[in-house]
Amino acid sequence: MFVLDISRATEEVTAPVAVPAPPRRLARFRRAGRLVVPYLYLAPALFLLVVWTYRPLVQAFELSTYSWNLLPTSPMKPVGTVNYERLMELPAFWNSLGRTGALIVGMLPFTVLLPVLIALASQRVQGRARTIYQAFIFVPFLVAPVAAAAVWRWLLHPGSGFVDQLLGSERNWVYDVSTAHLVIIGITGWQLLGFSVLVVWAGLAGISGDYHEAARVDGASPAQIRRWITLPLLSPTVMFLVLTTVLLSPVLTFPLIDSMTQGGPAQATTNIYYLLWDYAFHSFDAGLSAAAGVLLFAGFGVIAGILVWISEKVAFHDD
Repeated sequence: MFVLDISRATEEVTAPVAVPAPPRRLARFRRAGRLVVPYLYLAPALFLLVVWTYRPLVQAFELSTYSWNLLPTSPMKPVGTVNYERLMELPAFWNSLGRTGALIVGMLPFTVLLPVLIALASQRVQGRARTIYQAFIFVPFLVAPVAAAAVWRWLLHPGSGFVDQLLGSERNWVYDVSTAHLVIIGITGWQLLGFSVLVVWAGLAGISGDYHEAARVDGASPAQIRRWITLPLLSPTVMFLVLTTVLLSPVLTFPLIDSMTQGGPAQATTNIYYLLWDYAFHSFDAGLSAAAGVLLFAGFGVIAGILVWISEKVAFHDD
């Protein structure tokens, strides 16, 4: 008889099989693949950023060194830094910078102060009334700037306009040098108020209620809670609104200025954005307009960097 050694056979079957280690080249390839994958996901966004942002910026800088009247049949003449020198000598350029600064300062109450006050006051409104309240606040932001300009020109019409009838004056608000810029600031602020309030509401929603409950247990009053808890935790949102106001306010006023005043009267509403557009499409001086755009990009880039640095130093983040 033959006796089969089952234990020995089992050991031979279940014995681990040595697997050869993958080649080093394959391991390096896999490691490189793991590093490349995130950039492949970012590639479409980076491509669009290069095509629509950095490429036009390089072209604008290149155009600022030429003299050209935008006609395809007219040759472009290289002039070096002459356009920048001309721009520095133009009083209209410096005046437009001053109006842009005044515009930004005038917009801050509409985009920072009033939204914070309105958002804090709306916390007392509950239920369906709060939704209706928020809708009424946000509606002006949905109005097209050109349509808003037409309506406000009718409301501010001298004599027959609703504002003049209400105040009993016959002032030409839109075409008066002393009031035209205030009109642009007021209409733009009216439109941006709803968006800014929405941003503050989002910031308030991100604040944990545990802080307020702990403060109430310690005996803090509602005013003390708002002063020492809500406002510090809302500081990143406030700094974001300041940054967007500085960077976007001059851009958002362009449709109103072009529809209502065309930069007048006597250039009272011509800010830096409208000025570079005027140089290009009214004066047909593409090089001067491009030089103004390059300086504008550099100046606002520096301001944005300073504001971001201040935000990191001042803003209180809930970590």
